[in-house]
Amino acid sequence: MLHRAPRFLVPFVVSLLAPGAARAQDAPAEKPAQPQEVSVAGTRVARTAGSAHVIKEKRLEVFRYDDPTAVVAQVPGVYSRGEDGFGLRPNIGLRGVNPDRSKKVALMEDGIPFAPAPYSASAAYFFPLMARMVAVRVIKGPAAISYGPQTVGGAIDFITRAIPQTTSGAIDASAGEYGYGKLHGYVGSGNEKVGFLLEGVHLRNSGFKDLPNGADTGFARNEWMFKGYYVLDPSAAIRNELRLKVSYSDEVSNETYLGLSDRDFRKDPFRRYAASSLDRMQWHRTGISLAHVFTPSRDVSLTTTVYRHDLARTWRKVNGFRGADLFDVLTDPTNPRNAVYDAVLNGADGGSANENILIGPNQRDFVSQGVEMRVKYDPKTGPVSHRIEYGVRLHQDRVERRHSQDAFAMSGGTLVPVPQPTVVTAFNEASSEALAIHATDAITWKQLTVTPGLRVEAIRGTFIDRATHQTTRGLTQVLLPGAGAFYSILPPLGVLAGVHRGFSPPPPGSPSDVRAESSVNYEAGARFVKGAARAELIGFYNDYSNLTDVCTLSSGCVEQNLDRQFDAGRARIYGLEAFAEHEIPVVSDIKLPVRASYTLTRSEFLRTFGSEDPIFGAVTRDDEMPYVPRHQLNASVGVDTKRFSGAISMNYVAKMREKAGRAALDNVLHTDALLVFDASATFRLFENISIYANVRNIFDEHAIVSRRPFGARPNAPRWIQVGIKATF
Repeated sequence: MLHRAPRFLVPFVVSLLAPGAARAQDAPAEKPAQPQEVSVAGTRVARTAGSAHVIKEKRLEVFRYDDPTAVVAQVPGVYSRGEDGFGLRPNIGLRGVNPDRSKKVALMEDGIPFAPAPYSASAAYFFPLMARMVAVRVIKGPAAISYGPQTVGGAIDFITRAIPQTTSGAIDASAGEYGYGKLHGYVGSGNEKVGFLLEGVHLRNSGFKDLPNGADTGFARNEWMFKGYYVLDPSAAIRNELRLKVSYSDEVSNETYLGLSDRDFRKDPFRRYAASSLDRMQWHRTGISLAHVFTPSRDVSLTTTVYRHDLARTWRKVNGFRGADLFDVLTDPTNPRNAVYDAVLNGADGGSANENILIGPNQRDFVSQGVEMRVKYDPKTGPVSHRIEYGVRLHQDRVERRHSQDAFAMSGGTLVPVPQPTVVTAFNEASSEALAIHATDAITWKQLTVTPGLRVEAIRGTFIDRATHQTTRGLTQVLLPGAGAFYSILPPLGVLAGVHRGFSPPPPGSPSDVRAESSVNYEAGARFVKGAARAELIGFYNDYSNLTDVCTLSSGCVEQNLDRQFDAGRARIYGLEAFAEHEIPVVSDIKLPVRASYTLTRSEFLRTFGSEDPIFGAVTRDDEMPYVPRHQLNASVGVDTKRFSGAISMNYVAKMREKAGRAALDNVLHTDALLVFDASATFRLFENISIYANVRNIFDEHAIVSRRPFGARPNAPRWIQVGIKATF
């Protein structure tokens, strides 16, 4: 499919270039690879007609978080569900969408989707390491239709380092408790003709959980990235530039889906059952993108990017008991039916075949590839200025699943293989071919900026069950309009409003009666920006005509429902987002940076239904949705001088339901409320050498952050880390 893309797009490209071609001779030569202005939907963040936040490099370096969920928690309207305590496989949601495996968020690195298979299997089992990032953009509201395929909640774009214009680099090394170690370095150089950047990160720890045999419960990750550019003729009026990006990532982690019963959690939240001693995740990923940037004039540019990502992963883990539901055992271990299974998890010998533990590797291979073209055109029509972006993406992705399991018996606290044939539980392939076209125009006249936009998606999905030799195909087409407006009442103060249609595609192989997730999303509010001060208050309302969930093992679904979509029908999520930040000057060279964000969220199902999805179950109209906290608050205060900087932050997340319902939270299955404080300090020894220290979870608070898929999971404990960074 991809090899036909260039011929298909030639007429489209020619028509796109037409507006600026006549002025090509007026375009001066530009310097290569300069960092681009941080903008959303063609406008500066301060005047964006919608909710948009950019966490810049200076902010990222305050706490040096390795966990992406800790980074995006600084933005209102962003939710997460804890799992491993490290952030290896984040569960992130925007404005109430299901956070499971971040599958309802458009995830990008440098504007290119990085989920293993964004259309065929959107669950994000890969996330890039935060050490490589210099900015994070969180985009909600109408601007989200420029990205996809997930447009209900919004998009998160992780921005990597630009190629430097002079020879420069850095080395950053840190160590800490629980065997923590990080080594990060980069070097690069460039001129008007050619440039390069080489960057690498190694991150590891030995884990904060304890197995009875004393085995390692941590992980090791590596990431490498190379960037290069080449300008064909720096002095030419019409500019042509080639950009190459190559990346490699791998991970070995002794991770498990097996948590604890509440009783065992309260005794020791950091223990692990002997039954999970064989669990291990291994994966490696390669990525490559080649971009051509064509600039025929000062106000027209065309960027064409060809990309491909390959991910191969094997996760050997506990899948359950032969004779009991593992989730039921852990949520009600004192029940006489479950007591014997609970004892086996704790190391007691199994006495029957029903007490065998089923363990097996879930092997999956992913491919995500495509070609994308984006045109930016900034014309003026009298007193009205435009910042137009329109483009097309032709994308193909697939996932091949090979799941199997073997029986093990617990004997003397050790897992012993049972001599029985391996059982294949899933052997299939899902693939998608998608054409996406979008257009936005930020139209500014005096104090008013209006940004209409449109996105069109056409998706053809195929599901092949290799065990039954059955093939299912389906076609989804959708038109996604949106519009936002920003009006500046005073130079620093403006009001905004927007509406757009949200969309999330059904997985390949879905029956014909399964509908895509669809919603109409509204927002309105006010924003104040003056110098370093920014404050905004935005209300949002997501009106779902069909809310959906796609079953994953991480949410507790059984194998036969894996990647099956369940429709919840009409629903609504609404709330309020508040944000404020400032750098308060005290005296010369001393500033006090302060920052706070708060989110209030309500959710309701608007129909009664039954579902095999464990987080839905039997739903009654007016039930609240799972994993949507009522209150969230993130705040920080710091001090910044020429030689020293320090900061303290707090993050509060209220209790969350773990299953749909409306009974009081204390009477149903729910996560604990969690309040965590972090601290950081940096001392600049010399102009190019600094030392730093970070303390995570200062007061060593422990809470149940999730029980999915099997049992209670803790947040990470207090964790002290120290490091040194040198730049040149």
